Amino acid sequence: MPRPPIERAVAGVPRVTLFKPAGVPARELDQLPLAVDELEAIRLVDLEGLSHEQAAAAMGISRQTVGRVLERGRAKVAEALVDGKAILIGGGQYRVEPPQWRCFACQELWTSNEESGLASSCPKCGSPDVGVCWGGGARCGRGRGGGRGRCAQGGSPGHGGPPGHGGPFGRGGPCRGDGPDGRTA
Repeated sequence: MPRPPIERAVAGVPRVTLFKPAGVPARELDQLPLAVDELEAIRLVDLEGLSHEQAAAAMGISRQTVGRVLERGRAKVAEALVDGKAILIGGGQYRVEPPQWRCFACQELWTSNEESGLASSCPKCGSPDVGVCWGGGARCGRGRGGGRGRCAQGGSPGHGGPPGHGGPFGRGGPCRGDGPDGRTA
C-alpha cells in the first residue's frame, strides 16, 4: 500500500481559478486541472525565485517532492499554452498556512493578517522593506528572484515600474545590483 501524500503548505488559495484563451467560451475548451500545491510550487520557484530547497522548506516537503510537483505543474501550464486549453486551479494535497514576514529595517517578525496573505509594509515601523520567511521563520529573504531578472521596482532589470511594485515578497527594496558591492543591498 502506498504511503499517503503529505499535505503541502501554501500561502493561500488563489482568487482566480480559471485561465483560458481569450475569445473562446470555456465550455468549448478542454480543461487541464492544476492543483493548488502545483501552483504554489510554480509561484515560489518561478515567480519569487526561491531555490528548490527554500520552496521545500516553505511548503513543508522534501526538495525532491518540490521538483516533482513543479515538473507536473509546469508541464500542465505548457500544454495549456501550446494547445490552447483552459487551466482549472483547485484540489491537491495542501493546507493553507499564511507566511511569516520579517521587516529588514527593525527585524520585526509577524504573520500577515491581510486577506491576500501579502505584506506591503511593517506593522511596527511602517517600512516597505519586508520579506517572507521560510523553514519555520529560521531563514528570511527578499525573494526577488536571485538572478532571474526580477526586481522590486517592476519585474525587469530596467525597473519597468515605480518603487514598491515588485511581487508579493520583498516589496519596495532595491533590486539586484543596487548594493555597493554589486549585489542586493
